[in-house]
Amino acid sequence: MDIVFTSSFPVSCQNSSDYNLTTLCPDNRTANSTSPALANPPTFGMSYFTMTLGALSNLTALAILAHSYARFRRRAKVPFLLLASALLLSDLAGHIITGALALHLHLGRLKHHGVAVAVEPPQVYCKLFGSCMVFFGLSPLLLGSVMAVERCVGIVQPLLHPAVVTMTRVRLTMLLITFTALTLAGLPLLNVGNYKPQFPGTWCFLPVNGPLSIADASLALAFSTLGLVALTVSVVSNTISGLKLLQARFKDPCVKSSTARRHGAFSSSSLHSLDVEMMTQLAAITVVSCVCWSPFLIYILISVSGFYEGIRRPRRQCEKLLLLALRLASWNQILDPWVYILLRRAVLRRILQLLQPDRALFTPSSSYRDSHKKQISLH
Repeated sequence: MDIVFTSSFPVSCQNSSDYNLTTLCPDNRTANSTSPALANPPTFGMSYFTMTLGALSNLTALAILAHSYARFRRRAKVPFLLLASALLLSDLAGHIITGALALHLHLGRLKHHGVAVAVEPPQVYCKLFGSCMVFFGLSPLLLGSVMAVERCVGIVQPLLHPAVVTMTRVRLTMLLITFTALTLAGLPLLNVGNYKPQFPGTWCFLPVNGPLSIADASLALAFSTLGLVALTVSVVSNTISGLKLLQARFKDPCVKSSTARRHGAFSSSSLHSLDVEMMTQLAAITVVSCVCWSPFLIYILISVSGFYEGIRRPRRQCEKLLLLALRLASWNQILDPWVYILLRRAVLRRILQLLQPDRALFTPSSSYRDSHKKQISLH
């Protein structure tokens, strides 16, 4: 999901006690008039910047992953690279598509001479927008959890990893994730639930505030529950993997030697450096996803649960909280690619050399060291 364009909503309406998408601040003075003009026309400078930054970041990260795939074509990193590429492609598509839909709504509010009015988007357009928000919001979360589980299996059970994590199963898992996200996003298109314009009228999503139908509440709960479960699985899997890596590094060197024998040409230090690189990236992705997505998912869960319990909150306050949580969630697509751009072995090695010049986290393989010693002895 991309950042929603909201800078054009006037301050006077933000303090209003009521809100309607077809009128700006409806009251007795404006109820019988046409849609009034917005006080301040929208400014798109920051929105264009974030869209461009997100697109370029995802494309750069995809290029880095493509280069890594060419290097590790037949190694244990390939399933991870395939899942990571799918994650970045989902982020890129969601960033561009939802951003373009939001921008179209904002431009639609502009009239002649730079005057803007608040209008309600067509129902068909709102359904398309809402389905894209759900699909491109849920897919990266599910892909991130699968990546964490794949690395957990590779680190905790390295001997079983080639048999359990095959490319066929990875592709089938990706198809299952796509099908799950498409099903949840497409149900309102089949009149099971509905998508509605959200404050301030520049994006559409499942209704989570106010009176809700059973279908709307069920879909919102399914979205938030799946997202929170995916984040929980990622945190648990990465924690187990991290503890296993620490154990292998400091207490059980035999584990590394056994995994090295399984990979043939891979030495223990070379394999360990790959594990550290992938675990560092996964940990960063998990932290970014939790920080960006948790407020949005938890707010939906609390809001829908509160409706069933009969709890009523100020509508304007709820709308503002939902919008703020969405803005935070939208940064996930911008920050994800920077994990692969910055947290690579080459970058981490340079950082470690600057911090500790006498130590190196990513050491060369033993075969390389032996050949290097022979060259020194010949001289």
